[in-house]
Amino acid sequence: MSSQIRAERKQYYEVLERTQKGTLDISNWMEWFLNCLLRATQGAHTVLEAVLAKEKFWRRLSGENFSGRQRKILNLMCDGFDGKLTSSKWAKIAKCSQDTAHRDIRDLVQRGILKKDEGGGRSTSYSIVAVIT
Repeated sequence: MSSQIRAERKQYYEVLERTQKGTLDISNWMEWFLNCLLRATQGAHTVLEAVLAKEKFWRRLSGENFSGRQRKILNLMCDGFDGKLTSSKWAKIAKCSQDTAHRDIRDLVQRGILKKDEGGGRSTSYSIVAVIT
């Protein structure tokens, strides 16, 4: 809740000031506070869903062996990698050569962990295969 109030700090102070300068009626402040609580709860739910999806992903792959590079990139992807993952981005993030990035990706594609996205060519991108329950 405190992080939600911090995110909405401006509105918090505005409603608080209006309440303090007005009558003793705190209805507006209570309405704002309860709506803020709702948004905080919804945000916590979203975070929890992401954590559980990541846990489910890694549980499904618990018997698999990964290089440190593969584990690092898969964790980034589970955490909501921004944009499309290409071999060039892999090489840059993992601090490895383009050839090593290709080998890492090819290995994960062959094991059914990553899939090629539509399109292709020089800008082929990859996504995590959806976790099947």
